[in-house]
This record gives sequence, C-alpha cells and structure tokens, in this order.
Amino acid sequence: MKEKFEIQVLLKTSVKVLESKISNPAGLGEWFCDDVNERDGFYFFTWDKYEEKAILKSHKPFHFIRFQWVEDEENGLDTYFEIATQTDSLTSNVVLTISDFSEPEELENAKMTWNQQINKLRRLIGS
Repeated sequence: MKEKFEIQVLLKTSVKVLESKISNPAGLGEWFCDDVNERDGFYFFTWDKYEEKAILKSHKPFHFIRFQWVEDEENGLDTYFEIATQTDSLTSNVVLTISDFSEPEELENAKMTWNQQINKLRRLIGS
C-alpha cells in the first residue's frame, strides 16, 4: 500500500515563473524528467528509455497541478503526484509543495529523487 508524503521548499522566484515550469510538457521536461509529451489526453514522462503514462487530474493555474499514473488508476489506487505553489506573504518567495505516494520500502528513494529534481528546478530558475 502506498503512503503519501510531502516535500516543501522555499524558492526565490515568482509563481508566474514556476507555472511555466510545472504546467506544460516543455517546462516539465526541463527539470522533472528527460522528456514529456502530451498525446490523446495522456502525458508521457520519459527517463532514459523508461516511459510512464499519466493523466492530468486537476490544474488550477498559479496554484497546483495534479497527475495520476495510469498504472495506479488501473489498479484502483487513489494516488497522485501534485506540484503546488503558494506565495509567502512576508517575503514574496514561493513555497513549492510536492505531494506524492510511495511504497514504504521505497519512500527514502522517492524523496531523494524528488529532491534531485527540485535541485534541477532551482538551477533552471536561478533560485
């Protein structure tokens, strides 16, 4: 059974800059994985030669985007991965929150992978 986890980081950027990196295939392909393509209502995420198929479940521009892996949906799992943004009212910096699900024995690896991807995003946006 997969468990939900969250990662929060503070980024010195604007939600407008982040929106361009989280809400479209080209932006996601710059930091999240090697490539992202959208076809027939599905998103295809590629790492090296491995491809994972997802469905866009929900998107509120400048707030969050949520995907579900097709395999999880087919297995009846109520799981997703979400990339959310919120502006800190004191500093105007952006809090990026990643929500995802992982098997308990893979939790540390999943967190490490997300942190590596977030570091790529930081370099990309200069934060």
